[in-house]
Amino acid sequence: MNKKLLFLLLIGICFVTGTCLAEAPSHVAGFKLGADISDYKDRVDMTTAMPIRYAESITEVEIIKSDLLASGLIAYGTCAAPGKVVRIKLKYADSGRDFYDNLLAQVEKKFGKPDEWRGDPFHIVIAWKWSFVDRFNNRISLILQHNKQDTDEKIGNSIKLTMTNAVDRERQCYEKSHPEVRESQPVKTPVQLDWDLLIPR
Repeated sequence: MNKKLLFLLLIGICFVTGTCLAEAPSHVAGFKLGADISDYKDRVDMTTAMPIRYAESITEVEIIKSDLLASGLIAYGTCAAPGKVVRIKLKYADSGRDFYDNLLAQVEKKFGKPDEWRGDPFHIVIAWKWSFVDRFNNRISLILQHNKQDTDEKIGNSIKLTMTNAVDRERQCYEKSHPEVRESQPVKTPVQLDWDLLIPR
């Protein structure tokens, strides 16, 4: 495939999907995917570091809140790429709907319309997702969410930026170095269900 044809193909992909390779985001609020967690030693509280349940090769640490950010979690790998940031989850200090609408408009202006609706059917949780591939072939997802009612979800306005292939590499690395994890996966066997135990009463 010659360079001219490849260029036209990339332009076509950008036109159809609204997402161009050069536009894939990697930074938010001063945090960067792929950076070393030690770069943020003054912005995170390392005493809060804790492995994620069922994703033991990824550790999350809380950020130190600021005027703009109420809270947040920075996730980094400990197996395939130790210390490298794979996900950034932040909650904005402003939890209002007006703030969310303005933020959504700014994100759409920069990256185009979202690729997927991730909220609920009743719009109690409003969440939009963008998917990107950057120039290094990293898969990156961006989710912008507003929630004022569902206590099972993060209340207020939040953003999540994830390098999904880096998360996958961490999982694969952990499974490779801990084969007992794969081998211990439960196998479903037919059982006679006791519905009296399963139904509330």
